Amino acid sequence: MEIKKVAITILLVTVIILGGITVDWDNQKISSQTAVSQVDEIDLQYLERANNAFIKLVKSAKPAVVQISTSRRVGRQSRNRSRDRFEDFFRFFPEFPERRQPNDPEEDEDNRDMPSGLGSGVIASSSGYILTNNHVIQEADDIKVTLSDGREFDAEVVGTDSGSQGTDLAVLKINADKLSSLEFGDSDQLQVGEWVVAIGSPLGLDQTVTRGIVSAKGRSTDDIRIASYADFIQTDASINRGNSGGALINIRGQLVGINTAIATGGGLSYGNIGIGFAIPSKLVQRVMTQLIEKGEVERGWLGVMIQDVDHNLSEKLEFDSPHGALITMVGKNSPAEKGGMRHGDVVLEFNGVQIRDRDHLRYVVASTGIDSTVPVKVIRQGKKRNLKIKLAKRTEEAIATLSNRVAPPSEDADQEVFSGIQVQNLTSEMAKRYNHQDQKGVIVIKVKQRTAAARAGIQEGDLIQEIDWEKVENLDDYRKRLDQLKDESKVTLYIRHESGNPEFITINVEQNED
Repeated sequence: MEIKKVAITILLVTVIILGGITVDWDNQKISSQTAVSQVDEIDLQYLERANNAFIKLVKSAKPAVVQISTSRRVGRQSRNRSRDRFEDFFRFFPEFPERRQPNDPEEDEDNRDMPSGLGSGVIASSSGYILTNNHVIQEADDIKVTLSDGREFDAEVVGTDSGSQGTDLAVLKINADKLSSLEFGDSDQLQVGEWVVAIGSPLGLDQTVTRGIVSAKGRSTDDIRIASYADFIQTDASINRGNSGGALINIRGQLVGINTAIATGGGLSYGNIGIGFAIPSKLVQRVMTQLIEKGEVERGWLGVMIQDVDHNLSEKLEFDSPHGALITMVGKNSPAEKGGMRHGDVVLEFNGVQIRDRDHLRYVVASTGIDSTVPVKVIRQGKKRNLKIKLAKRTEEAIATLSNRVAPPSEDADQEVFSGIQVQNLTSEMAKRYNHQDQKGVIVIKVKQRTAAARAGIQEGDLIQEIDWEKVENLDDYRKRLDQLKDESKVTLYIRHESGNPEFITINVEQNED
């Protein structure tokens, strides 16, 4: 009987909890209670205020977001030309397939206007300057801007910064004034998890609003591969094709990003899966100002080749986690060389900014004003050093000078084996075969499979020029350095590849078995 009473009691309590029933044990009364009545009135007021705040936010921001439509005048031969696209996994949003118009006997067959695409834009000033993505208006002959009130304007291109060479931004101008515009917010202050709102014209549906959060910050060009200089904001606010150039705003109604791309999952999937990317407003402001004032974007230039700090090198340098950028080559007469930078330096901080990786350093350098002298913190052979470097302007000519590589200032010898690498002195014949003329070092003639060297990517024809930042010009130097480092668990090699590109490779020292 006791067990039966306990079971009945448990059942009654369960019904009370699930059914929203209140029991007044003093008066022995049972009364039902709705879910709404259980919500505290103060909580409801907070929810209503939050809801009204979002409504007000969107209402004030929407007039500053426009729809952009483009067309091209194409001839018979170019009409069927395929358009360049990035990999399936990463896609721009705006372009719709070109639709051929019905045949018109009156129309000039060799010069026909073809609709090219739809995208979005953001009014950045009341005088008519509009921000969008370069790929939205690229190759367009005619650009029309439709405001939120339905008015249409022809737009002229003030300046562009293509994705292949820059940020994939463009500035347009329409002949209008007293327009609603968005205030710039500080994208550097955005926090992961912060609410954001996306506004644009997905699939041609203008003035579409979605809400989400900042999913991540600092997504690099390696992550996304759609721009040379980027530090993307990632968001799960629902954005689709046509959102390119639209606004990403914070809860204060400030512009914190220009929506640019989405990850689609590849294949036939083109829709939103909750992974979108926006160019941060801090970068947008700099680019816009330069395009308006100069018609081009000027970027700082350091004059180095760089690579990421991998896990092995991070351990060797006793970092808590991989960070910084490793200098693999310093160009002759470059700002880096003049400032005392050397290959092998690991850049930890540039102009007060802690460097995450290679792409982050490129972004920070490019964003720094030309002719400015900035502090740079590096680690050189385990010791921290402070440098002062005056940046130059990045130009095609400056980039070309990097081909004049700085190399460390051949006889046959016995072959030597270390950790899966078989090397010998560099002969003139091998130097010619592997493109190492006028170089010093020992050349890799064989890499044993399933060894640390093979896993690290060392290949036949690579020229080893340094071991743990000390020069190696021949087999004697090579043997001496290895003997000095025989107790080390990791060794860093400075290698010149057959392509001419240098690289630091850190490998685990291991005993190989035949």
